[in-house]
Amino acid sequence: MTKPGRRVPMTVTFLEMTSRPSATPPPQPKGKVAMLRSEKPPAHFYRYLYDTIGDAYLWVDRKRLPPNKLEEVIQDPRNILYVLYTEGTPAGMAELDLRKDGQINISYFGLMPEAIGRGLGYFFLYHTCVNAWSFPIKRLTVNTCTLDHPRALPLYQRLGFTAYSREDRFVELIG
Repeated sequence: MTKPGRRVPMTVTFLEMTSRPSATPPPQPKGKVAMLRSEKPPAHFYRYLYDTIGDAYLWVDRKRLPPNKLEEVIQDPRNILYVLYTEGTPAGMAELDLRKDGQINISYFGLMPEAIGRGLGYFFLYHTCVNAWSFPIKRLTVNTCTLDHPRALPLYQRLGFTAYSREDRFVELIG
């Protein structure tokens, strides 16, 4: 159990991709799978995704925002939220930040706990990157840390992201 106010050390790896993915496109997963853009998601829906996906990885940044501030961020037209669905149920989220000219940052990317290990991560990340490169950008960035799923960094690298920086930081837990 983690205690609010406790500081947890982590190492953050910053990655970039400077051209469209050259990796092999993934096969379509079995069953009903859809990736949909969530247009102006309400804060409660976003928090459901963020909290469920990020709980095990100590995602806290967006928890600090009150609902009105969170909605300002997630409903900004320069912020795009994709939701992965399997059999009609949310299975993951990918959030793209388009606020820097010529660059997009994958702010958040993850799968619901029950979707992990089903071969969905590579499929979802590949299509998230292809969608990002449909904009006129020169660089796609993402970061991951030692608190994230152990397969996160290898997944990003498999798709063609390369590390350009690392930093040791702390995350302060909230209740």
